[in-house]
Amino acid sequence: MNKQAKRIQKPQLIHWRLYVVVAFVSLLFITLVVRAAYIQIIEPDKLRYESDMRTLRTTSREVQRGLISDRNGEMLAVSVPVRAVWVDPKRVYARDGFKDMRRWQALADVLHEPLTKILSRVKRHPKKRFAYLKRQVTPAVADYIKLLNLPGVYLKSESRRYYPAGEITSQLIGITNIDGIGIEGIEKTYDTWLTGTPSKQKVRKSRDGLVVERLDMVQEGENSNDLVLSIDQRIQQLAYRELKKATEINLATSGSIVVLDIRTGEVLAMANTPSYNPNSTDKLQAFRMRNRALTDTFEPGSVIKPFVVAAALEAGTIQDNQLIDTSPGWMRLGGRRVRDGRNYGDLSLTDILVHSSNVGISKVALSMPIEQLLGTYAALGLGTYSGIDLIGESTGVVRDSHRWSDFERATLSFGYGLTITALQLARMYATLGSKGILYPTSIVKLKKKPEGVQVLSADVANKVMRMLQGVTKAEGTAVRAHIEGYPVAGKTGTSRKAVAGGYGDDYVASFAGVAPVNNPRLAIAVMINEPKGDHYYGGDIAGPPFAKVMSGSLQMLNVEPVTSKDKVKIATLARTNQ
Repeated sequence: MNKQAKRIQKPQLIHWRLYVVVAFVSLLFITLVVRAAYIQIIEPDKLRYESDMRTLRTTSREVQRGLISDRNGEMLAVSVPVRAVWVDPKRVYARDGFKDMRRWQALADVLHEPLTKILSRVKRHPKKRFAYLKRQVTPAVADYIKLLNLPGVYLKSESRRYYPAGEITSQLIGITNIDGIGIEGIEKTYDTWLTGTPSKQKVRKSRDGLVVERLDMVQEGENSNDLVLSIDQRIQQLAYRELKKATEINLATSGSIVVLDIRTGEVLAMANTPSYNPNSTDKLQAFRMRNRALTDTFEPGSVIKPFVVAAALEAGTIQDNQLIDTSPGWMRLGGRRVRDGRNYGDLSLTDILVHSSNVGISKVALSMPIEQLLGTYAALGLGTYSGIDLIGESTGVVRDSHRWSDFERATLSFGYGLTITALQLARMYATLGSKGILYPTSIVKLKKKPEGVQVLSADVANKVMRMLQGVTKAEGTAVRAHIEGYPVAGKTGTSRKAVAGGYGDDYVASFAGVAPVNNPRLAIAVMINEPKGDHYYGGDIAGPPFAKVMSGSLQMLNVEPVTSKDKVKIATLARTNQ
């Protein structure tokens, strides 16, 4: 073998290849350094923007809606924790969420929804990231849904309004919608006060949704406020029970009752029938939701007569001991007749009110200028708002005319040709009980006694109130409104309802009064709309619920009954007014 062939060849270094590799690596390194410097030093904003888009979120701390309570702390509206069920359709598809349809059927069953309806919300927009399946489900239902472990189905905390008193205070308190915004009653009127403002904060979240850094406070929130009403829930419950009983027994279309504190003008009760359950809003009917005590107006009838007497006494056109001739039981005015039930002959002002004489009160009204009567009505709050500050309040109507016939003046004196609300009626009688001082009506509990306006002289108010005591006695029109131990100053009202072209066969029965006469504490007005049956007079229909509510309320407020000595004193004062 050739020795030269056996010689081992040593590898030779190829310099140009080395130079190429080193140059390539160096260029790559320099490129990376330059790119990193460009991104982080020269133009970092875009990278920060992309990062923020993926991690920065604004969270809000929900504020519970304020509580509504009565004057004694009894809850009338509270917010209870519930959950909302929502779905992320994109995640459902990404995780093959329809693999086990039995779980979806179980979800539909517990939500009381058809399975097709549930699935349509998910399949309608497969790339959508949010859709509600059910709002305001109970914690027990939420726990069951959590156990189903459905991909893309989640739970969200929220609150629901609950009304412990139910239908007793429904029209007054009102309701909220599913988003917690007040849409009726006090919930709507004081929505801003009860709602508050949630605080908003910017945070950084990790990929799994956990907060890893809290950044800026975007918006400082405001806590919600509680609301304490002037309502006494005990009296409210009593008033609603008696009103409901009266409307059912007399087959009436509707009814309203208002209880006022004479000393302050606070509303202690305001109830209406028919009512509704605010905790079950699936089948709400608009006519049941109306707070008729302040929205519905009616012609008051004879219940307005005491204020005609007050106007005449203020004007000095009639003396409190004067006799009015009502014979022969009717009178003709401009071709029209005003009549009584029978011929009462000569009547004192007290007897005119006790027997509810249309002829007598017409002569009282005609004795004074029409401006005096209209001015008294206006001063007592007719045609104006009461100050209660609730949405939907009606002012009533007192017709303004340049020329009034004698018949129109007469009808105005016994409650036709003008309309009022039950709230206004109660307020007028409260003015008599407060010695002629008209207070603004309040639905919120007052911290101090408000300033009133003296619209009637104290002497006239006291005289009229003493005259009204006989209405509930044996010879009066409201024997069924009599209360043993608590002398009542009140008046009945029975008016026909107007229809096209005149008056129909339906009536409005009412009774309003003050008690106890020796130390007035409460004023109550009761209105029963369209009673059916043989009885439709105010004393028969509205008198009994008045007596039950007034008696029960005075006992709840610890008002002492009148003693025998007080009765003698009251009777003596009443005789001096005749």
